[in-house]
Amino acid sequence: MTTPRDLVELVRAPAALSVPGDAVAGAAAAGTLGPRTAGLSAAAVCLYWAGMAANDWADRDLDAKERPGRPIPSGRVSARTALGVAAGLSAAGLALAGLAGGRRALAVAVPLTGAVWAYDVKLKDTAAGPAGMAACRALDVLLGASTRRGGWRGALVPALTVAAHTYTVTALSRREVSGAGRLLPGATLAATAGVTLAASGRAPRQGLVGSLAAWYAAGYGDAQVRALATPDAGSVRAAVAAGITNLPALQGALVARSARPGAAAVVAACAPIGRVLAGRVSPT
Repeated sequence: MTTPRDLVELVRAPAALSVPGDAVAGAAAAGTLGPRTAGLSAAAVCLYWAGMAANDWADRDLDAKERPGRPIPSGRVSARTALGVAAGLSAAGLALAGLAGGRRALAVAVPLTGAVWAYDVKLKDTAAGPAGMAACRALDVLLGASTRRGGWRGALVPALTVAAHTYTVTALSRREVSGAGRLLPGATLAATAGVTLAASGRAPRQGLVGSLAAWYAAGYGDAQVRALATPDAGSVRAAVAAGITNLPALQGALVARSARPGAAAVVAACAPIGRVLAGRVSPT
């Protein structure tokens, strides 16, 4: 019998703490941060969880060989249930986006939903996989900016910054089971330095921006340095987890660039909480 704990593991529930900051960063950059941002963030969380469930449904045969302890191959969640959860959460995400932001939000949420499913069932194992996941995260940020006409223009920089980070995490995740050579963590570490510089650009509240960007770089960068030294499966998997749990610090830096220090602090606070929860439910 499927338990709530099994469903939490299926959708990697705690990892969703890395999601609301996308919409908040987009809304802050577009000047639309407000009550509707909460609804858009909730929509993005639902779509993230949908993607995790769809991922395990699509990978059920491979996981039976490589990760038999996951909910579907272990028999704790049926493939049919996982698909139903993914579909239901997709519908919930679209509904929340429509309620919170109307047509403009749906104009982003619909392609975001399509991108999530395309990644899981088609792109993930192709050369376009990291770019596909990066596009999902960029659309998350633009969803937060969608309540204002043309708001996407102001949110373009944070969207591209989050997308670049996501590309590095996804590229590493493709070697979670097999391990990698040193070239991959070396390349992602260099890209992380670039992402940090992009997030630390000239802005009001420069001290807070720089501090949060440094926090992100230290947390994610240290794990990549260890993967570079010993690029086995365990080290690569730890780097992927660090990329997920330290994303809120990067998002906080992007929010602080828009002179919203309070919101930035709330977003960044999700990073340590996510690290604690990652010890109980794997975010990868």
